[in-house]
Order: sequence, then structure tokens, then C-alpha cells
Amino acid sequence: MGMDGVLKLYFGESNIPTPAYLKQAAAQALADGYTFYTENAGLPGLRQDLADYYHRVHGVQLDWQSEIVVTASGVQALNVGIRCILNPGDEAIVLTPAWPNASGIIRMDNAIPVEVPLPLRGDHYAVDFNALDAAVTPRTRLLVYTSPSNPLGWVATEEQQEGLLEFARRHDLWLLADEVYERLYYQTPEAGAPAPSILRKASRDDAVMVAQSFSKTYCMTGWRLGWLVARRDVGEQATQLNEFIVSHPASFIQRAAQTALRDGEEELHAMLVRLRANRDFCLDALRGMPRVTVPVPDGAFYLFPKIEGVRDSLAFCRRLLEETRVGIAPGVAFGAGGEGSARICYASDRSILEPAMERLARFLGGYEAAAKSRASI
Repeated sequence: MGMDGVLKLYFGESNIPTPAYLKQAAAQALADGYTFYTENAGLPGLRQDLADYYHRVHGVQLDWQSEIVVTASGVQALNVGIRCILNPGDEAIVLTPAWPNASGIIRMDNAIPVEVPLPLRGDHYAVDFNALDAAVTPRTRLLVYTSPSNPLGWVATEEQQEGLLEFARRHDLWLLADEVYERLYYQTPEAGAPAPSILRKASRDDAVMVAQSFSKTYCMTGWRLGWLVARRDVGEQATQLNEFIVSHPASFIQRAAQTALRDGEEELHAMLVRLRANRDFCLDALRGMPRVTVPVPDGAFYLFPKIEGVRDSLAFCRRLLEETRVGIAPGVAFGAGGEGSARICYASDRSILEPAMERLARFLGGYEAAAKSRASI
């Protein structure tokens, strides 16, 4: 972290600053007096706007008073949701490779994460339902998955979502979907169409939760604001738990988030055009490199190339960093199925991506030559 001149592709955020209209909205909220406590579940106006958002974008009807809880980030939404469901000694299945915080929260709750990898079949990731069935024990209470995926860019198809929902119903499990990248989706002709949400498939009585965030869609990573959608009984528990964790997110930030929901589409569409172009540039570059296999991601802003011959991705990424000043994230950090790969965030400027891809290509060329030399000895 102290190195100078590093091309940083390991962070999970865009380098686009928060748009000016949101900074102005926050300043206006402060001027308007949004400096006092709100309800533990969040500002009523923001929860109403979130319910309207789901109706407008997904065609889903939610009760803002009982099914939406505003949290201080998407990770806090995960934390609250998981803690409402698991007791010490319980087990939770996590589809991996995945951002490691969900498994970490499960461990913090003195429960046990059971990681089930998503196999790569052809050029797309799949859900191994036989492996899921085999992972269920009498102590299993929860299944967690991320779509669009960090780090894979995989997006659960509607058929896969139906299968996950049926699996959870059959085994009497809670299903928690991390959908923070839902608007960073490339499988539709029009920019800004959301990735499918599990809420479109679930009834309001299903044991389903969704963790969400303003961070990725609206370039608000440092603002720390998210929300949890949950069945009424868990929504009530999550609201009570909020009191003992954070009380509620900052009032003026909640107020500014209402402006994001209302006025954020134009900025989002422009960002998506840039992200798609960056994705395609990096895909073309990686496919020209030796030993690299990389599936096309349908969402988020990550590539997860598998590098033939790499058995220690942490050592590989460290050597890449030290020799070329290119920083990428080792696949082993993302759990079962991640070793041998690395995560590349393509949300940076071309002025960073282009030299990073050139340096990575040269490094892999030398890496392949060294591997051939060792094989001939």
C-alpha cells in the first residue's frame, strides 16, 4: 500500500468521484436541518422512495414501513440480515468465489460458512445444485449469493434464481441475495436496465432478503449508505438491531440519497457506457495473453481471469506488484474456486488500464518463458 506509482486495479470502486448534484444535495440537506436522529429504519421519505424505485425498476410492490431498513452501507445490510437469522453453531452456504465479507460476518456470528464454488462451464459460470444439496445439513439455515457477482461478473439467470428459490424453500432455508451491483448490467440493449432481482420471483412471505447499497450505482462508496429488504418479521428485527449497531445512517446522507434515486439515471447511463468500453478493452487485451482464460462478465466491473499454471495467486499477485507496479487481487481471497485466478477491476481510467494491460502482458510472457524453462530441466 506504500508503494509509489502503482496502477491500482485491486480496489472495488470506480475512480469517478461522487457527482456534483449529490454533493449539492447533501449540503442542502445540512442547510435544511437534516442533522437530527431519524427512525432506526431510516428516513420515512427515503424508504418510500426505495419502495417506489422497486416498483418502477423491477415491478415489485414493497411495504416501505415494514420491509425496508436503511443501513450504514451494503456490508451493514449483510451484517444485520445475517445476524437476524443465524445462531451460534448454525451453518450458512455461500456461493463462491465471492467478496469475503459475508463469510466473515457468518464467522463473527459464531456460525459456520460452507463455501460451494460456482463451476465454470464453457464461458459462463453455473450453479451446481447437486453440490448445494450435498452441502445441506440439519444445522443449515441460510444461503448467500451475490448477483451481479464480485469478483466474477456472473449474473444469476432467471432460471438459476428460480432454482435457488426452490432449493431454499425445499430445505426451509433463508435466501440472502447481495444485489449491490444490480444496475451495472450489460446484457440488455439499453444502458441502465437492472439485472434481475430475486424479489421478482419471491412472494412477500418467502424467506428472502436482499442487501443493497448506493455505493456502486451512484459513486457513493465513501458515504456508507445501503438498505436491506426483508420479510416483515425480519425487517422488524433488523430495525431493532440497527439501534445497537449504528442507530441509523447520517440523516443528511439519507436525504441526499433521495436525490440519487430521483435524478441519478443520466449519470448512471454515462458511467455504464464507459464501463462497457473498459470491459471490452480489457477482455481483448487479456485474450491475447498467454495462459489466460477469461469469461465474459455480464455485470459489475470485474474480470476474473484464470491463469494456467498459477497455484498460488497471492504469490503471483505479489510478484506482479513488485516487478511491474500493477496491483490486482489474488483469487484465493474470494474463497473456494478462486485459487489460480485474479480479480481485475476495470472501473479505472484508460490512462491506468492501458499501461496496466501492457505490463501484465509482458509479465505473463516472462512468466510463461520461466515455466517452460523449469519444465525442460
